Amino acid sequence: SIAAINGPRSVVVSGAEEAVAAIEAHFAERRTTRLRVSHAFHSPLMDPMLEDFREVLDGLTYNAPSIPLVSNLTGALAEGVQGPDYWVRHVREAVRFADGVRTLHEAGVRRYLELGPDAVLTALTANALPDGEAEAIPALRRNRAEEHTFVDALARLHVRGATVDWAALLAGTGARRVDLPTYAFQRSRFWPAPLAARGGDVRSAGLGATTHPMLGAAVELADEDGLVLTGRLSTGAFPWLSDHVVQGTVLVPGAGLLELALRAAAEVGCDLVEELTLAAPLVLPEHGALQLQLRVGTPDATGRRDLTIHSRPDGDPEAGWVQHASGALAVGGGVEAEAFDVWPPAGAEALPVD
Repeated sequence: SIAAINGPRSVVVSGAEEAVAAIEAHFAERRTTRLRVSHAFHSPLMDPMLEDFREVLDGLTYNAPSIPLVSNLTGALAEGVQGPDYWVRHVREAVRFADGVRTLHEAGVRRYLELGPDAVLTALTANALPDGEAEAIPALRRNRAEEHTFVDALARLHVRGATVDWAALLAGTGARRVDLPTYAFQRSRFWPAPLAARGGDVRSAGLGATTHPMLGAAVELADEDGLVLTGRLSTGAFPWLSDHVVQGTVLVPGAGLLELALRAAAEVGCDLVEELTLAAPLVLPEHGALQLQLRVGTPDATGRRDLTIHSRPDGDPEAGWVQHASGALAVGGGVEAEAFDVWPPAGAEALPVD
């Protein structure tokens, strides 16, 4: 009985009490629902009604099925007219559902649609077949909107190669066919997504706003001419960061840290990143985000300022800050470029490139 209902499983018992215990233990591991029926069909408890049932069947007219029919009584393809004897046996004997499904599979059937109020047979069909070799779909589901579930079933059948008469389904709805685009449905976004914090005004929190997409706020330090810039980095907010992958890990490139340093320089009136030393990779998590902090120190006599770049996991205040870079910002330290209105430049020597 266990093997017939739940697939191949051997249970060896020596007595009735042990058998009951084995069955209870087996079904305790599974979600079960008590059937609300008047009779225990397909069992010896049907014996008292079989003669009355046969009298009713004798008054009916029987015809051969117009479409191929697999019998749950034999588990094989039904042939010819099935008379009263067949249906008396059907109500009394075991249901060979798994055998019938395997018969359909051997005949090349790969799509199954359950026509009923729930998905009980859908699950049983999937269990009776090799994994991944067939698709069982219910037309209705308990406690779900019937129209939505039915159209969903048709759509799933359609994408798996079944022919659906969409014109009949959509008749009277005003739906019409349209031409699809000639290009593939592919989206490649290269622009940074706006940060959620952009919707508010950081000045209400006592911070200063910045115009840099990766830095959300700035705050001047009291009692010293320093500055702290903060931001939040994630692959969701900046999808283009996902393009820089090293051995399966998304890293913020060194050029990105230099760009942040340049913004910090501009915020404090410097025009040169004099030095930038990378201390640790800035690794972006697969899920979640990082809090970013750039700290600019007070200027010395020449206007030179120290710079550090730190990060820590967003939403984890107990996590320590990790330093990723340190350097120095300067004023007026750049070398003026010569005008290239004469080519080659004066004093240049041509080198062979072959």
